[in-house]
Amino acid sequence: MVVATGNAGKVREIQEALGDLGWDLQPLGNVPLPEETGATYEENAALKACTVSMMTGEVALADDSGLEVAALNGEPGVFSARYGGLNSDLDRNVHLLDKLRKVADRRAKFVSVVILAHPDGQVESYRGELQGTLLEGPRGEGGFGYDPLFVPDGDTRTLAEMTVTEKRQISHRGKALAALRAAHEQGLPAPVAMTLE
Repeated sequence: MVVATGNAGKVREIQEALGDLGWDLQPLGNVPLPEETGATYEENAALKACTVSMMTGEVALADDSGLEVAALNGEPGVFSARYGGLNSDLDRNVHLLDKLRKVADRRAKFVSVVILAHPDGQVESYRGELQGTLLEGPRGEGGFGYDPLFVPDGDTRTLAEMTVTEKRQISHRGKALAALRAAHEQGLPAPVAMTLE
């Protein structure tokens, strides 16, 4: 199975979550990923997984995820990885904090959709969400993306202050991967019909 992402942090989380299923999880390598032109997480994840599956002839797993901030009408959403046209986690975090300056409502949620695409065209889709609030400055050395700003509901630590295992147990991606795992432990699920435009 090819993990269709160039993000090393995502690869680690996926291997941690699914590694003991006996699946041979391979990194993307030199296979090019398509541009994320979808309007939803589902479309972007399916675009990546289906393209990589067709190119490699292997089952491919991809996710698309993002941070949705209530006070910003759901921004950055599907544009989380390129928010403000910026290329680094630090720059995107600074940009987000700048937009939230003097904003009292810090509620936000992470959303992840994991797609498993088979060479025969079958597609499976799994979704996970994590509610929380955003700090006024980063905290923690772990994680990636917006993790240093995000405190999950019911906790006092940011995702960047948690271990990989702790984060996976509660995270949006962890929940989506757990749903995938549960479905496969109970037998191969029926594919989800999906149309890419």
